[in-house]
Amino acid sequence: MDLLQKGKPLQMLLGSTNERRRSERGFDAIDWCLIGVVISILFLGVLSIYSVTSSTHQARFPIYLKQVVWIGVGSLAFWILARTDYHKLARFAYVFYGIGLIVLLLVLVAGKSSRGAQRWIALGPVAVQPSEFVKVTLIVALSVYYASKARHGWLYRVIVPGLITLPGFLLILKQPDLGSSLSFLALYLTLVLAVGVKSKAFGLVVLSSLMVFPFVWGEVWGSLHDYQKARIMSFMDPMSDPGGTGYHGLQSRIAIGSGQLWGKGLYGGTQIQFKFLPEGHTDFVFAVFAEEWGFLGSLVLVMLFVALFLLGFEIAAEAKDRLGALLAIGVVGMMAFGVIVNMAMTVGLAPIVGIPLPLMSYGGSATVVNLAALGILLSVRRHRLTLLQ
Repeated sequence: MDLLQKGKPLQMLLGSTNERRRSERGFDAIDWCLIGVVISILFLGVLSIYSVTSSTHQARFPIYLKQVVWIGVGSLAFWILARTDYHKLARFAYVFYGIGLIVLLLVLVAGKSSRGAQRWIALGPVAVQPSEFVKVTLIVALSVYYASKARHGWLYRVIVPGLITLPGFLLILKQPDLGSSLSFLALYLTLVLAVGVKSKAFGLVVLSSLMVFPFVWGEVWGSLHDYQKARIMSFMDPMSDPGGTGYHGLQSRIAIGSGQLWGKGLYGGTQIQFKFLPEGHTDFVFAVFAEEWGFLGSLVLVMLFVALFLLGFEIAAEAKDRLGALLAIGVVGMMAFGVIVNMAMTVGLAPIVGIPLPLMSYGGSATVVNLAALGILLSVRRHRLTLLQ
């Protein structure tokens, strides 16, 4: 069953100029609760990054200040997109996605390599990860595809959008970036389930997937580097190599467990301050937070993320057209996937695939993209009044 109500034609939903102006005046259309939750998570992220990196000798700009700068850039993107009617983005959806695919090709040809992966493009003193930005263009492209007209049958609801997603998925997997490629699949499945598929069609997709899985998995496995394969194998048996491939996962669990109920306080985490936990400011920032603030602090953080997602679903439910609802669901799906997988891998419930914790982990591209995506979410919220007749 379709989870979204059938909306009116896009032109009828645009509303009058006076209504549009009325919805954009003042601060009445701004969701301050959403902004408050986002600011709270960002603050906790900077605090954790500062804690884990403050004792490290840094000749240049400190890492936590770099994150503050990226938050500033992301906030600008958030503000611009929040004030931009999301229908204007929809007009160039396929163009943006096409440009994103071209940039992903450029990454494979002239991208910057680091730790055996070629995922970045150098822009002066900074390195940008295009795969993060392409996620948002995929959300917009698939949302426009489903919203432009009614899509019936498994061919148009499942296969065609799958073909739209496939090029980006393969290009990111080639870098290789298993985490971002899985995010692509998660976005695709989120929007497919949002528009609804009949049980028969869904069964055919599942059966077909099982049939081709051995061949696809062989291609995926072959594209991974040895260290990525070792991480996946160490997930099955961490003690097989506790000082090597299983080290990150074991130290992460030790850090989380040592926080106990109340935590050890800021700068009090032994796993953090004595550098037993690598990548504490990026992929394992949740373990840093859990050791310092304990189970209760972690529960508060989880509740903040849950509140963010619920607010996002509320915006989707209140959207006055199909496009706005799909955009909101796509943004929530992107961030929810990152939160669930990151927390799962830090506690040992999922392999370490290199997915940062949204709004918490250090990273310029991810921070800017997440805030930009939230700007689109707020745009759906702010412009809902422009759609009233």
